[in-house]
Amino acid sequence: MKSFIKTSAALLLSSVLLTGCGTSTAIAVDGDKPMVPVDSFNTKQVREYTDAGTVEEPLTVFTSDDGLCEIKVMPSYYDVTLDYEKGSRAEAGAAYGSLIREKLPEFIATMEPYLFENIRMAYGGSFSADAVENRQQTLFASMRPEYQEEISAFAEAISGGVHGIKEDSVLSYEEAVLMHMIPDALRPTCCSALSLWGSKTVTGDRISLRNLEWNLGSGNQMGMINAVTHMKNGSRSLTAISVLGLLDIISGINDDGVFAAILDVGSVQKEAFVYEGKKCYTMELRYALEEYSSARELGGFMVSESGDFTWCHNIFTTDAEDAFCAEDVVSQIADQGAGRSVLRDCDTPIFDELSWDSPDSLCIVNSFTSKGNQDKFTGVAHNTVRFAKYNEWVKAVDKFSPRDVKDLITQETVDQYKVDNVHGNGSAQLILVDYHTGSVQVAFSGPEGVVDKPDFIEVCEIGK
Repeated sequence: MKSFIKTSAALLLSSVLLTGCGTSTAIAVDGDKPMVPVDSFNTKQVREYTDAGTVEEPLTVFTSDDGLCEIKVMPSYYDVTLDYEKGSRAEAGAAYGSLIREKLPEFIATMEPYLFENIRMAYGGSFSADAVENRQQTLFASMRPEYQEEISAFAEAISGGVHGIKEDSVLSYEEAVLMHMIPDALRPTCCSALSLWGSKTVTGDRISLRNLEWNLGSGNQMGMINAVTHMKNGSRSLTAISVLGLLDIISGINDDGVFAAILDVGSVQKEAFVYEGKKCYTMELRYALEEYSSARELGGFMVSESGDFTWCHNIFTTDAEDAFCAEDVVSQIADQGAGRSVLRDCDTPIFDELSWDSPDSLCIVNSFTSKGNQDKFTGVAHNTVRFAKYNEWVKAVDKFSPRDVKDLITQETVDQYKVDNVHGNGSAQLILVDYHTGSVQVAFSGPEGVVDKPDFIEVCEIGK
């Protein structure tokens, strides 16, 4: 780890407090006087948040004939319920795909071009349909049979039997399967997360925050299809927070209060994408949420499986008692000795040149952080600055309430030029879990894009 990390973080933090960059006019500076910021890149918008979120009422409700799928059209998102207690995985998947195709055909017009934007990004602009389909088929074959049955039935229903990888405003079977593995086959963007508890919260109970930074699409397509999907399955029930139609996990919480979310981790080794013999970590994360009742168990499972995943990544996972980051290193990186998988908590030693100064808290950005692991901080200002900002923000507040956490994550002006924001114009969803009340709230970025002070919507209550 280079020794300049602390220095560069301090300089970058100072730079975002000052204006006047780019001027060619000489400025006289009195070296005997301290420098004072003349302006701030924090938002000037004022919003009086409360601990509770806004409760929305449905505009309309669609239900499949067999009752296995219900879609409530809310003002800010789609509220979906899939009932696996009354039907098989395949039957629920088919009901979901059919209901979208019949009642929400605009979803297809939104998802198909968005999917191809992600494909082009993954392949550097040009791709062949055969290459994409081979990747999709190989990873699909790695999934657990129950998920294969569900996704296949969904894809068959929503596609109407159309096949092939072709950008034609029609969502084919293969494209409908591929959209469930964007992080695994195509790769997402950035994220950050924070958990606070004990001496750092007003009640002593945990508050967890997840900032999902994602490719919103050239037309903010993701902002049109935000969804909260309740998967009813007895003791294996969970709620996924992502977009309409998806059955994998980007962020999710089960009825035991185990919250889990994915964060991309780029590799300094520039490892080639390997999918032969690999599997989708987003679907394994769904299995873990269905199977485990504690964050420690879930995190341990993801670490144990990490060598077989497609990309290095972090898993943020919390429950009422614990908070962890599963630093998942794929086998090709571990075999080089360039990284190792570890379940990091607040007591795990971190890189020597990083500073985290608050007890009872855990912060995650798009790098492994445990000492001796693969380093994606050195030379990566985006990670370094965001980690340093979180450190300063958490240190500045004695005890946090949910309202304080909302103020923390929304304090910056979103639309800035060349500023490494925590809450920036890629922040698709801000998810807050208040373990004191059981409240799960989401600030969705809508068709207009990301706004400085979004509304936090109550989307579910833990265990209900």
